[in-house]
Amino acid sequence: MKILLLGKGGQVGWELQRALAPLGELTALDFDTPGPLKADFSKPETLADTVRAVNPDVIVNAAAHTAVDKAESEPELARAINATGPGVLAREAASLGATLVHYSTDYVFDGSGNAPRREDAPTGPLSVYGRTKLEAEELIRGSGCRHLILRTSWVYAARGGNFARTMLRLAGERERLTVIDDQIGAPTGADLLADVTVHALRATLADPRLAGTYHAVAAGETSWHGYASFVIEWARARGQTIKVAPQAIEPVPTTAFPTPAKRPLNSRLSCDKLNHAFGLRLPVWQTGVERMLTEILA
Repeated sequence: MKILLLGKGGQVGWELQRALAPLGELTALDFDTPGPLKADFSKPETLADTVRAVNPDVIVNAAAHTAVDKAESEPELARAINATGPGVLAREAASLGATLVHYSTDYVFDGSGNAPRREDAPTGPLSVYGRTKLEAEELIRGSGCRHLILRTSWVYAARGGNFARTMLRLAGERERLTVIDDQIGAPTGADLLADVTVHALRATLADPRLAGTYHAVAAGETSWHGYASFVIEWARARGQTIKVAPQAIEPVPTTAFPTPAKRPLNSRLSCDKLNHAFGLRLPVWQTGVERMLTEILA
């Protein structure tokens, strides 16, 4: 089996290189990969040449414009990367009879209410990022290609910068922190997402009826304040230098930190469909965060 992975340098793409490798012949690309094959989503139509050159059985798209606030000031670039590019991949996948795996986001919803969103819940993105990610979903479904769309949220990885690293740095420098407490979701490890992808992909290749849209996030829920408090106290208990006291991590509303892009307050996603279809039980978010912290603090 030939697999084409696009966006290999991102958090999810990095983990996918590991997870996908045992399945077959893997070609992993980024926009700056040396050689003739590129994955430049700022020039979406060039992706067709790359797909045709590789002639894959599976295309996995981990590339995205994820700078949510920056997308508000560069909507055309965000649309090219997040929507038009995936649409080209879907068209080529349909032509080749290949399976397309694509990642989407809780930002396709409006963030209202308190209940976890199911896959068939009404969408209502609040930002350029959310709108372009939703457009990609629609283009993929409309192409007729066999696909897996995995919506996720609050993705982190030990590699590179992340929220936990930022909180630990600030907690070692400051006596008081303010962290948003009215956005609720589930921190989800890129490693977990990559492993779920491979499990779902193998099952879908064996039974194409499983193709479709699924939510894939760690179990449980927390706020950014809860996430920060968990990270800081975990590190404090293991001897890390922490200046801020537990009671000095102050919860504040989203309005305390105005941003160009509006964030959904409710990022809860129901994984019932995923768990039932693929026989999975995703771990609670604390499990993955502890594993990540063990790596970055080693």
